[in-house]
Amino acid sequence: MDTTQRTDQQRSADRRRRELLEAADRVVLRDGPQASMNAIAAEAGITKPILYRHFGDKSGLYAALAKRHTDALLDSLRAALDAPADRRERVEATLDTYLAAIEARPQVYRFLMHPTEGGHTADQGFDIGKHSMPLLRTMGEELATVIEERLDLGPGSQQLARVWGHGIVGMMHAAGDWWLGERPCSRAELVRSLADLLWGRLAAAGDKMGGPGF
Repeated sequence: MDTTQRTDQQRSADRRRRELLEAADRVVLRDGPQASMNAIAAEAGITKPILYRHFGDKSGLYAALAKRHTDALLDSLRAALDAPADRRERVEATLDTYLAAIEARPQVYRFLMHPTEGGHTADQGFDIGKHSMPLLRTMGEELATVIEERLDLGPGSQQLARVWGHGIVGMMHAAGDWWLGERPCSRAELVRSLADLLWGRLAAAGDKMGGPGF
């Protein structure tokens, strides 16, 4: 098999994988954590063994969907962090971007973060932490990098930036999960309240770049 044939086959396989993930997305949007491999295979117009051949099992499909949605969310968070605005506005924009994402697609969020809500016997033993925790860690490291680049934190800045990065992501995740389930206030109110919580030492730190900062 020559290089051209291998490239064409890879492109075809990549296109088919995207089509299957799009079918899975449609089912997850409809069914949330109850989305099953049978329903996804039916939506894609294939048999379940073919779906397993592409992803292995539900864990493999979950990991692929998680990467798809997390990559998109990280792109949006980076854009919010880099927007031309003062620090408070950037903080609020970042919080709002995360909350808006989970609000817009709550079924996808629940599938990714609460897969066991479906209660399927076949899903028992599914390890959410195997996939969801690395996603949160990735977001924490991304935010830590931005904090270290933008703020003058003095001695031990790298460690402090990582503490803040992971702490803020943990706060966003926990508060967002609670808010999505109970809706005790508007998204704007939650954003303001979380920004107020952060507005202590973060507001007092000097800027490295001389601009509006993080």
